[in-house]
Amino acid sequence: MNRIQHLLLAPAALGLLAPVAASASELNMDGVNRYANVKEQVTSINQFSDVQPTEWAYQALSNLIERYGCVAGYPDGTFRGKQALSRWEAAALLNACLDRITEVTDELRRLLKEFEAELAVLKGRVDGLEAKVGELEATQFSTTTKLQGQATFVLGAVNAGGNSTSGRFRTSSITSGNDSENYNARFGATSFNYDVRLNLITSFTGKDQLYTRLRSGNFNNAFNGNGLNLTALDIASNGFGQTSCTGNRNCSDVVGIDRLWYRFPVGRDVAITVGPKARNTEMLAVTPSVYGKGDKILDLFTLHGAPGVYNKATGAGAAITWRQNVPKGKGRFSAGASYVAQQGDSGTSFDGDPFSCSSDEGGIGTDCARGNFLAQLNYTTPQWNISAAYRYGQQATNFRRGTNFAASNSWFLANGDSNSVAVNAYWQPKKSGFIPSISIGWGLNSLSGNETQASGVEFATPFVSESQSWFVGLEWSDVFAKGNAAGMAVGQPVFATQLKSGTTSGLETTPNDGNFVWEWWYKFQVTDNISVTPAIFYLSRPLGQQTGADQTFNVFGGLVQTTFRF
Repeated sequence: MNRIQHLLLAPAALGLLAPVAASASELNMDGVNRYANVKEQVTSINQFSDVQPTEWAYQALSNLIERYGCVAGYPDGTFRGKQALSRWEAAALLNACLDRITEVTDELRRLLKEFEAELAVLKGRVDGLEAKVGELEATQFSTTTKLQGQATFVLGAVNAGGNSTSGRFRTSSITSGNDSENYNARFGATSFNYDVRLNLITSFTGKDQLYTRLRSGNFNNAFNGNGLNLTALDIASNGFGQTSCTGNRNCSDVVGIDRLWYRFPVGRDVAITVGPKARNTEMLAVTPSVYGKGDKILDLFTLHGAPGVYNKATGAGAAITWRQNVPKGKGRFSAGASYVAQQGDSGTSFDGDPFSCSSDEGGIGTDCARGNFLAQLNYTTPQWNISAAYRYGQQATNFRRGTNFAASNSWFLANGDSNSVAVNAYWQPKKSGFIPSISIGWGLNSLSGNETQASGVEFATPFVSESQSWFVGLEWSDVFAKGNAAGMAVGQPVFATQLKSGTTSGLETTPNDGNFVWEWWYKFQVTDNISVTPAIFYLSRPLGQQTGADQTFNVFGGLVQTTFRF
């Protein structure tokens, strides 16, 4: 057996001394010491000329030298690892190592005594943490699922002004008065409402995600889009009843499944999302705007200036996204495509009505699926982004937010389809301050085959064949205090820019559908989990062309939005 093998078996070597003497006092230690002194103490294994890294015990020898300093060599700078080890050499080496271990042990004892009080405190804290961890593990909801909650209170009101008399807001009991008077009577009272969202985020592998959202609320007023679709807030649910929840009190306070989808990676750069309740704007490769990061008020300004493309279509769907893998801080390309069938949960493909799709008809890939195909291409850097997107919509899909004229003429098409494009860009400063982030967006919508109404009769009056939209949003972060934010946005929701003449000849086909929307807000971050946001908004002509050329109709709104996150 060579020296290295004996060195690793030093304890056994000491045991071999037992037959020679009954105790250490009987061992000739003078001879051992004299032998040890002949050798040269080393501090690095590199001092041995005959020890190569390929030796099987190289690492073990290195540890003994560098950690304990208890290995010596011959005066000629060699270790002679292949030379047989005598019992005297084994005893000398073991004695040197034991001396070093004793020194280390004494130092540890001194340190333990010196920091005895601090160590006791730390031990108590560790014991307390272990107890809390044990309690959490015993009562945790799931080992794979996290719960994130958000409750929002909204106190506010709207008020209309103007002299238009279209009669749109009259009912069987409100038969006179102009539009603003009738609107205020039906929707102008101050209200106090809530919206609650419970997000269950599950991961089985650490890279995938199953997303489930429960939601409820009791918005049954202008903030849910009643009367005018443009007054709808981003946070304004009216519950999930069995019938339509727009203007229906039977839906209020009913909890329902708002989202349900599963996302998983394919390789390093690709991800696939699929689910029975997925939303096309939540399956994008990149969100094309940074406006609303601090808070969100009107739903319109969460559509990035292109409600025709980013229409928040929700239903049975799937998406694929690709993001270029580049070093952190570098610009990268990304792309994505999705398909959402808003009526994908229905098993009825045709109910016998040849002129329109009913709420019972649907399926996936059918004529009445209300299918939305959305594709997006982006280039993103840490400070700015540019995006282009396209959406194809089947009949009965919509453009989400626009003037009432555009909505009545081009949404939920009985026949025909729509093709929409969007261009977006944003820029944000490296640090918060007086310079805001800037987000811009523009959309164009083209309709075809929509001459026929749900009754099967062609439009007698001019109808929309083309529409546009745009917005600009400014947002400041850490305004006056860290966590606070402020924002302002202006734009035009979907408005008609081109009409086709109906069957009645001689009617004006030049659209007059313009309308501007503004919003201003400031968010106070009260605590890490509570924020209060006062906001105001103004709609200059929300009815669009339904307001006469010499008439006016506008709406002003004010609210305080309080958000609790848990």
